[in-house]
Amino acid sequence: MRAYSSHYQRCEGREIHYTDWGDPDAPAVIAWHGLARTGRDMDDLAQRLSQRFRVICPDTLGRGLSQWSPEPDREYCLDFYVRLAVALVDQLGLQRFHWVGTSMGGAIGTLAAAGPLRGRIIRLVLNDNGPSLAPAAIARIRSYAGDPPAFDSMAELEQYFRRVYAPYGWLSEQQWRRLTETSARRLPDGRLTPHYDPAMVRQFINFPDDYERWEAWDSLTLPVLCLRGEDSDLLLPETADAMRSRGPCAVVATIAGCGHAPALNVPEQLDLVERFLLA
Repeated sequence: MRAYSSHYQRCEGREIHYTDWGDPDAPAVIAWHGLARTGRDMDDLAQRLSQRFRVICPDTLGRGLSQWSPEPDREYCLDFYVRLAVALVDQLGLQRFHWVGTSMGGAIGTLAAAGPLRGRIIRLVLNDNGPSLAPAAIARIRSYAGDPPAFDSMAELEQYFRRVYAPYGWLSEQQWRRLTETSARRLPDGRLTPHYDPAMVRQFINFPDDYERWEAWDSLTLPVLCLRGEDSDLLLPETADAMRSRGPCAVVATIAGCGHAPALNVPEQLDLVERFLLA
């Protein structure tokens, strides 16, 4: 795997962690992960794109190595995540860049492109995300993300991740192990649990309509590629169809063998993203 560097930046008064891949003078890509995940989910994508781009993969507030919010009811929401993104790209001196976002990361990119980063985000890739999400799928995600289990061993944690993230599609043995190791933290009693603040799911209580964003979508004019998992229960087919005809009229590619969300870890998926960003 190509080398990356690890960094911490103060954004809106919070410490945000990110990995930085590729030539710092190359065109930039922000690669933002999903709700209960970390920036290390983007390793395979970043390795591929770093041959032509600089790739920045943040950990969202409350995830991975980033700080947990001391004000969770106010800060765990899309609007604050957008503020963090603006602060990060400003401090990195990025004037124009691409955005690839999985699930929540796509929603952040959509809002940023429609708002404070309009004109600075050149192309937008949404990985199984759209301006309206299925309530039943949100309830499913809340059910496991809001009350994360704890395990005595890394092997048990890996089995849990394999079960919960089966909709990601095919992952190699090495990729499952990396996903587990980069998603684990130890509790005071020594057990292992997923590496995020469980309070982040209060977003759905405090901001129940946070992921209903057709107004932002309809205002977009930049090129958009949407990857939709063929079996996704979050981005429904009728929503993807509407995304083709409304707003920026996205190109929608259906990813076979995946639900929510494709893992961006196999050549077919990586080829789609790279071709779109180079177009």
